[in-house]
Amino acid sequence: MAAVDLTSHPGHLARRLQQAHHLLWNTMVSEETTSPQYAVLNTLVAEPGLDQRGVGERVGLDRSTVAEVISRLSRRGLVDKVRDPQDGRRALLRLTADGRRVHRKLTVRTARMNQIFLAPLTADERRLFLDLAQRVADAAEHLRAAPLTPS
Repeated sequence: MAAVDLTSHPGHLARRLQQAHHLLWNTMVSEETTSPQYAVLNTLVAEPGLDQRGVGERVGLDRSTVAEVISRLSRRGLVDKVRDPQDGRRALLRLTADGRRVHRKLTVRTARMNQIFLAPLTADERRLFLDLAQRVADAAEHLRAAPLTPS
């Protein structure tokens, strides 16, 4: 059997993009705060008082991953958990003052990183690339709910 052209494999391209993103993130944004951690901070800026499940849904993280991300952010003093006054079993999440400070700093850095990451594309191509990537990512979210079997 002949080798296949991996440039036609979305997973291969996604892995290469992820490697580039990881390199840029660690050099330009933060070695301490990961991209998923930043996504959680950003979500809590937009919607303070969400619970863990709501944060996970907004950022596309499964239950165990979002729990670990929030635990790490809490240990660093960036996120506080407070009991929901209407349901004592539910914890609501809010950024601390340090969390807001870290978010502001990282937001400036991510904007610059994204400029470099997307530099090979024109402005129109960037919009198209992001639109298409968003559509694929949204569709992929539904794959978790559907049972998949190898053929």
